[in-house]
Amino acid sequence: MPELDRGLFGGIFTRGGADTSDAAWLQAMLDAEAGLARALERAGLAPAGSGGEVTRAAIAADFDAAELGRISTLTGNPVPGLVRALTRKVAGPAAGAVHRGAASQDIIDTAAMLLARQALEAATADLEAAAAAAANLASSHRGTVMIGRTLLQQAVPVTFGVVAAGWLAGLDAAIDGLRRAREERLAVQFGGAVGTLASLGADGARVKALLARELGLPDPPLPWHTERLRIIDVATAMARVTAALSPVARNITLLAQTEVAEVQTRAHAQAHAQVQAHAHGHAQVQAQVQAHGQAQAHGQAQAVPRRGAPSAMPNKANPIAAVAILGCARQVPGLLATLVASAEQEHQRAAGAWHAEWQPFGDILRLGGSAAAWAGDLLGGLQVDTARCAANLAAAGGLPLAEHVTALLATALGGPQAHEIVATAAARAAASGLPLRDVLLAAPELEGRLRHAGITAAQIEAALDPAGYLGSSGEFVTAALRAHEDRQAPQDRQPRW
Repeated sequence: MPELDRGLFGGIFTRGGADTSDAAWLQAMLDAEAGLARALERAGLAPAGSGGEVTRAAIAADFDAAELGRISTLTGNPVPGLVRALTRKVAGPAAGAVHRGAASQDIIDTAAMLLARQALEAATADLEAAAAAAANLASSHRGTVMIGRTLLQQAVPVTFGVVAAGWLAGLDAAIDGLRRAREERLAVQFGGAVGTLASLGADGARVKALLARELGLPDPPLPWHTERLRIIDVATAMARVTAALSPVARNITLLAQTEVAEVQTRAHAQAHAQVQAHAHGHAQVQAQVQAHGQAQAHGQAQAVPRRGAPSAMPNKANPIAAVAILGCARQVPGLLATLVASAEQEHQRAAGAWHAEWQPFGDILRLGGSAAAWAGDLLGGLQVDTARCAANLAAAGGLPLAEHVTALLATALGGPQAHEIVATAAARAAASGLPLRDVLLAAPELEGRLRHAGITAAQIEAALDPAGYLGSSGEFVTAALRAHEDRQAPQDRQPRW
């Protein structure tokens, strides 16, 4: 998409390959009209060469989208004005092939399918890149122990590998949804006034099939004027993209907080690298400053602003990719709700519900595609600070392993008594700031009970080792990576519509 078409907020919300701009909609409608003219010619219902004439005239740049928008206030949609403008551009008898047998809804719905096909393909490619990055993180950090958190509080240890494996599973599921929508839910729309193609007589179904072939879209059994599940299903596939990405982005913003700092995004890493580069010596810094001043004096280009830099607080490097994903994801549920609500349509053409779909549908394609594009940037540039993960876990003083210690004691003391002992020790540890180990082994009233139960200091220390309480984390990582590698190739799937 040309940069100028993105608009003021387009860098954030129009980052992906889903082009749903006015120009893209207009070209998709023109493509539908051109495909219909070619289909009519192939069916023998339009003069030879008509398809080519209409196709050559169907170039969006040659039409005034703003004027078509103004004219649409007279007709309720932009297609009648577009048809008149396109017909004027086609010479001779070929003009009769423009829009023959079609209704406005046929052109807009088919255009929506063409835009969706391009958006689904682009989002799939971007998510595949993000999934590959997540798989690399899962594999590289299968043994990186960190604190697990539930309800935003410290829980028991996990590995970053199993966290990333969870992200990977969600991304793979979202990719599968995009592929299903691409293969099974796209379809040409061609039904004429009420879905019977009566104006084409006995040739209607044949022209519909030829139109589908011309546009590379599936030919459904019958027109779907007021059966809107295709629109909802495609939009849902894109909504699942943002649903899979939003917890990834949110967790990364939390893990990247200054006080946590267990991960660094690309913005943080670049800022850190700049700080390190400037810390090599005062003389070097002076030379850099002097060179920068000379460059300004000679009118040379300024440096590109660094990623994540806010308008104030020059010390900060914000996790922009994660924030952008969250910004996209927050908008999608309401848009999807509008599409679902619009499924209630009257008779053979809805009075308003169909019109209500156009902008939300395009917006969901755009936002889902943008989130997918940001995801590759986010995960591809993510760095895990293993030392910080270990330090944060150690700072908890063994409290996250209280569950493990309780299980150890329960074998000798029984569950209730073991729970009471560990709960008391944990409360003392939290109040005093001492490690749980020290409290368990040093409290006189606990020491006797532990000795009586045959629990040794070595057993306590082993139970407080985070690496010994990771359960099936390694197996889960392996399973997620295997499932990622073994996913069925899209060319092996059979489309159903």
